[in-house]
Amino acid sequence: MDFLSIPTLTGALATLEPLALEHATELAEAVAENDLHKVWYTRPPFPEGMSAEIENRLAKHDAGQIVPWAIRRASDGRAVGMTTFLSIRPDHRRLEIGSTWIAPSAQGTGLNTGVKLLQLTHAFDALDCIAVEFRTHWHNQRSRRAVAALGAKQDGVLRNHDLWRDGTMRDVVVFSIIESEWPTVKLSLTEKLRTPQPNVKTNS
Repeated sequence: MDFLSIPTLTGALATLEPLALEHATELAEAVAENDLHKVWYTRPPFPEGMSAEIENRLAKHDAGQIVPWAIRRASDGRAVGMTTFLSIRPDHRRLEIGSTWIAPSAQGTGLNTGVKLLQLTHAFDALDCIAVEFRTHWHNQRSRRAVAALGAKQDGVLRNHDLWRDGTMRDVVVFSIIESEWPTVKLSLTEKLRTPQPNVKTNS
């Protein structure tokens, strides 16, 4: 399968749909919840810039750089976030899952676990990846705990890796799941979705 394809991925808690401008209104409302867009250690789009952000992600997809999805919550059918395949390297059969944000009302519900299971299943089972990477801000403790809870292992820390939009520097914590770990990770995530989820918020 083409690494740049954007299939619709459907799970019990959420559906990942190819990102489109028609998602802009609901996504703007989602990112405005509890002023999510103002959290200093994450970079979700601002509500008023949602259409521009969608257009930016679609342009990057056209350029072969990313694969963007909107996250639609199954319980009420609303678009409540975004997630993306980044750093796509088909020749090395690896990619990164990132630029993810989820509305506060959907956090701690198991939705993020369901979304990651859909993405990881697509990456490992459909695209035959040998590794999937995650990156997050050193100070985003919730995201770091959430990524570790998926079964990813920490590879290291890239210091002064990004210049943040407020002028500060971001140290990037790198995690990954490799091919040999995937069967156990898949089983673990599947079992977690059978039981109530801890209240762990994530935006990475």
